Amino acid sequence: MPPTADIRAYNRFAWDLAVERKSVWTVPVDAETIAAARRDNWQISLTPTKAVPRDWFPSLRGAQVLCLAAGGGQQGPVLAAAGESAGARVTVLDNSPRQLAQDRLVALREGLNLAIVEGDMRDLSAFADGCFDLVVNPCSNLFVPDVRPVWRECARVLAEGGVLVAGFVNPVLYLFDQDADCEAAPVVRYKLPYSDLSSISESERDSYMRAGEALEFGHTLTDQIAGQLDAGLVLTGFYEDRWEGQPPADFTDTYIATRTVKAGWHR
Repeated sequence: MPPTADIRAYNRFAWDLAVERKSVWTVPVDAETIAAARRDNWQISLTPTKAVPRDWFPSLRGAQVLCLAAGGGQQGPVLAAAGESAGARVTVLDNSPRQLAQDRLVALREGLNLAIVEGDMRDLSAFADGCFDLVVNPCSNLFVPDVRPVWRECARVLAEGGVLVAGFVNPVLYLFDQDADCEAAPVVRYKLPYSDLSSISESERDSYMRAGEALEFGHTLTDQIAGQLDAGLVLTGFYEDRWEGQPPADFTDTYIATRTVKAGWHR
């Protein structure tokens, strides 16, 4: 079993490999998408299928935007193109160099002003307090063992009235055996909270790692939602989503998106 200190390094390797394998979350947007965003015809996703409502976003005029753990050439380039004429500045932070290379590819191809930073979503010490107006965090905190530091750092780097839009996994997903034959019904196998370090056998974990699959952690809703509130964020928006074919998506939504605002102002 890898020690906790090595999880970030292993998951960096796994996501670099995912780029090579062309995972859906690593394929950069095309030129048509960027051209449309420059015409103010744009959308981004935090969860597998649903677009974030446009009224969740603050004005991009002069905005400082952080796309957090959001490499892959998807959200960051779209927001950079959408906010280009309004003077927005977009930074993408990710743990995977290969994922960041996808953002750099789109930026160079389309002439976008996009800052690229390699780092850990739990440690934003490279950024000053209150320096961002918007933080965009697509579904990625399942790759860290403790999510609360992510929310605390988001709250710290947001300006007063700044907005965090975040997607994450409902922990109910981790109750079920994703490899079982689920034609009749999903198979409940695990207790919550789930961890690839403790919920499965060492041989299963070794098999995952030999296959280059990222290690995952199913955080409780207390840590996901109350964690944002405890960090000083105010919940102002919420929706759910699902990914068909992934147990128990035939029965319930398994992904959540939230909009929160740094305390001191909210609508």
